[in-house]
Amino acid sequence: MKRITAIAALALTTALTLSACGGLGSTTEDSAGPTATIPELGADQKVSIVFESYNYGLAGAWTDTFDALLTEFRAKHPNITVTAQKPQGNSPNPATDTISSIQNQMVAGTPPDVAQLGFSDLDFTVNQLQAKSLDGLVGKTEVQRNFDGTHPFAPRARTLADWNGATYGVPFVFSTPVLYFNASLFTEAGLDPADPPSTWQQVAQAASAIAQKTGKGGVYIDCLTKTAKDWCFQSMVRSNGGRVISEDRHTLTYADDASVEVVGMAQDLVRTGAMPTLNQKQGYEAFGRGEIGMILETSAIQGTFVKGAEGKWDLRSAPMPSFGAKTTVPTNSGASLYILSNDPAKQRASWELIRFLTSEQAYVKISQGIGYLPLRTGLLTDPNGLQEWSRRNPLLAPNVAQLANMEPWISMPGTNYLQIRDGMMDAVEAVVFQGKDPKSTLTAAQDQGRKLLPAA
Repeated sequence: MKRITAIAALALTTALTLSACGGLGSTTEDSAGPTATIPELGADQKVSIVFESYNYGLAGAWTDTFDALLTEFRAKHPNITVTAQKPQGNSPNPATDTISSIQNQMVAGTPPDVAQLGFSDLDFTVNQLQAKSLDGLVGKTEVQRNFDGTHPFAPRARTLADWNGATYGVPFVFSTPVLYFNASLFTEAGLDPADPPSTWQQVAQAASAIAQKTGKGGVYIDCLTKTAKDWCFQSMVRSNGGRVISEDRHTLTYADDASVEVVGMAQDLVRTGAMPTLNQKQGYEAFGRGEIGMILETSAIQGTFVKGAEGKWDLRSAPMPSFGAKTTVPTNSGASLYILSNDPAKQRASWELIRFLTSEQAYVKISQGIGYLPLRTGLLTDPNGLQEWSRRNPLLAPNVAQLANMEPWISMPGTNYLQIRDGMMDAVEAVVFQGKDPKSTLTAAQDQGRKLLPAA
């Protein structure tokens, strides 16, 4: 444990130093930007808003944490009534229902005032759902002031919901892919838990040993199904030197060799018995019960893993594995908070909610309760913030360290972006879990997806 704690401290120091020195990028501020167009609320002005969040579709730590936050917000703002709701729909992953839920409510004339929407929905959120420019509502200076504070947002996180130079959403929660592993199963299989796999070849070897010697699942990669979306799949492809779409977002490229190699590697894990054939929910629940040796997963599920392992088995974490000597390129999962309301009073109340939910005190609760990376990374070294918690939770270290070379989760373009993304992930799932031919299956899906792209 001493070694892991030392690794955690080193990772935290490295990532935070990079952030302080601008190693994660920068955000420029236009002093001539727009000023506020919505009035402040009067002291006795009563306003009711609806907040739609996919976290409310997830029982346990997610709902408990957000209920506690909203209780605190209501105490600070007794004139603002917040009704929280999960997206309409029955998908195993509630985040999958977010866009259709809002579209249905827009047709009915009752969309939520504030919505938590994924980074891959950015194009559609701005151009089709008509999310409001926060620069236009409260002024660019106020938006940037919210990103600052005693512990500013990590620079690369600040711009994840920007579009054409304006800020439309405040990045709220995200993670990078983390390799969680069951150190108890490693020991049972004759593996050294102090030396976890750092490449996918080593993952395959360790997974095979766990499956053969313990009878448990070796590894589950939660990046390979339509339900999982494509944030983590994008990371795997980027880490193998490829892209799922060209940098100008005009050409689909997920049938290129880099992607074919990724899904072929995952297919081999299933074919050899090293990875069980499970859907997303089955995969992370099985790992939480101690039935799988490793899982590549977002830290949003970390609270579930901690609870499942407590007093039963030894939960640890490691960085996302690499493809040989290639540099790993983690992408971010998660979502931003957007204002959809057209009513000025509700817009102001919505901004107050967003400010609170992205405040330092909120991130302390979110990190401790769920495991999400605090976007105000300085909290991790603040004695009055998350310093003690991060010291006691080395699981966080790989996630923080990976901020140094994180790239954004890229949204597919146009109004058909969900069909494009789902078609890609359906093909990935068919290859990995149904044994389809990697090259021809991805190529056929890409050909269909190309027809759905907007005209250049």
